[in-house]
Amino acid sequence: MSRPRINPRIRYEPDDPCPPLVTFGVALQGVVLVLANTVLMVTIVVGAAGGDDVYLTWAVFAALIIAGVTTALQAAHVGRFGAGHILMTGAGPHFIAVSVIALREGGLATLASLIVVSSLFQFAMAAWLPFLRRIVTPIVSGTALMLIGVTVMPIAVGRIADVPEGAPAAGALIVAGVTLVVATAMALRAAGVWRLWAPLSGILAGCAAAPFFGLYDVRPVTGAAWFDLPTLAGWPGLDLTLDASFWALLPVFVIVAVVAAVKTSSDGVVIQRASSRSPHATDFRLVQGALNASGVGILLSGIAVTPPVIAYLPSSVSLINLTGVAARTVGFAIGGILFALAFLPKLTAVLLSVPGSVMGAFLLIIMGLLFVEGIRTVVQDGLDPQRGLVVGVALALGVALGNGSVFRDVLGETWSASLGNGMTVGVLATILMTAFLELTGPRRRRLEAELDPSALPRIDVLLHELAGRMQWDRASVDRLRAAGEEALMCLLQVRGDHAADKSPRMILVARPGRESVEMEFLAVFEEQNIEDRLTYLGDRAETPEDSETEISFRLLRHYASSVRHRKYHGIDVVTVKVAGSR
Repeated sequence: MSRPRINPRIRYEPDDPCPPLVTFGVALQGVVLVLANTVLMVTIVVGAAGGDDVYLTWAVFAALIIAGVTTALQAAHVGRFGAGHILMTGAGPHFIAVSVIALREGGLATLASLIVVSSLFQFAMAAWLPFLRRIVTPIVSGTALMLIGVTVMPIAVGRIADVPEGAPAAGALIVAGVTLVVATAMALRAAGVWRLWAPLSGILAGCAAAPFFGLYDVRPVTGAAWFDLPTLAGWPGLDLTLDASFWALLPVFVIVAVVAAVKTSSDGVVIQRASSRSPHATDFRLVQGALNASGVGILLSGIAVTPPVIAYLPSSVSLINLTGVAARTVGFAIGGILFALAFLPKLTAVLLSVPGSVMGAFLLIIMGLLFVEGIRTVVQDGLDPQRGLVVGVALALGVALGNGSVFRDVLGETWSASLGNGMTVGVLATILMTAFLELTGPRRRRLEAELDPSALPRIDVLLHELAGRMQWDRASVDRLRAAGEEALMCLLQVRGDHAADKSPRMILVARPGRESVEMEFLAVFEEQNIEDRLTYLGDRAETPEDSETEISFRLLRHYASSVRHRKYHGIDVVTVKVAGSR
């Protein structure tokens, strides 16, 4: 029996070979999104800070180079660096406000120092991710995705309404409508390879309609050179100055860096789900790789003194959903094209000449898909009343306080610039409420032992005492003890007989709930994932050949309400939840 599909429209998964023509076509569509956003963000920062054209040229050049390198690194997954998936990166909005303030207050040296420090939080989050697993949850990830969607939708509408002087406003609406209709119709009804070109077809249709309303300006294209190298005089050099301005702005950058790190960790989870045809356990080693690659990108941005790059998850997920292509080769192609475009101003100008009404309509489609992806992420582990309240309050705060006007008068210009946007407020609220639930929960029971059958009696005693305090009936107590035993047996099977001579340490943390007990086993295992093994067993009929070796997995699935296996570098966490009654 085949495994159920959660994304039946995925044609190519990350490790699938993808035809070169399809790879290039999908990559080109992704580059349009990354290029436009990166150039826009860099221009906003430099312009708001009063930078000259020489520095602007350098900043755009460096941002494109770094975006290309980081995107390719995310796709490659080299060692502990990279997500192993299409995770496009470029200059993002998170650091815009604080970067402008840093340039105004302390200059380029202060900005470079603060960006370099910000990169350290990405590396730290990657190292500490196993210990933050109960804070960085699907609730945080999904809420962040939904908030990004509702935050960017008004921006997309604003780009549709932003028309050149003398052009009719109705023309912008017509062009946006053409883009929206063509892209959506092809994504809904086109079959086979034609669906891969749905986004680009919508953009081309909108660009074809734009000249009839005076919305297409070709002068930037004709005036741009085919090949150019920016003068190194635009690079201010790296001067890690820890002056008064640095220390004054450091707390603001720390908050933004933490939010960016949480977002990146959420991105690493979501992109794995969006890139797979069938459900499987999230590999948190790849999430750590995404954080480390993001740290490399931000570090390079600090050295080059250009606005930091972040992962473009909305664009990445939407590109995969629209085209059905999640092959990592697309990430390599996007990185290579971005790198090349840094030296080819003519081609860059062609892509940047896409009218705002066309890009606005395209953004609406992307943000709609992103909002739906956020809903899927939130409900994937269940949405009880407590989690529902967390999501509801965070969304309400993010939407209501999105314009920052409430913070401006209270916190001042510096802090309100960072905290006064809906996504930051909503994500911080979700993290704080999640941490509050974790800290105020029932008292946990903890056990440390070797990962060995000799630990079973101690586990059994702990679970028996815990169930007794909860006044569970005899059947529920027996089910909890049996689940603990079978979980240990499964861990021993996954570890294998060929493991190291000395048994690894195992930590069991048991958390009592209202009507259930959650057990977390922390240890080091081989490559196999227990959660995937249980899913595999559920998709096939039992045979005499596998009944003996897989009996513990089948019993665990029978006794437990849910099983989750998270693999990190150096540590694995297996969570087993057992329901009971009095």
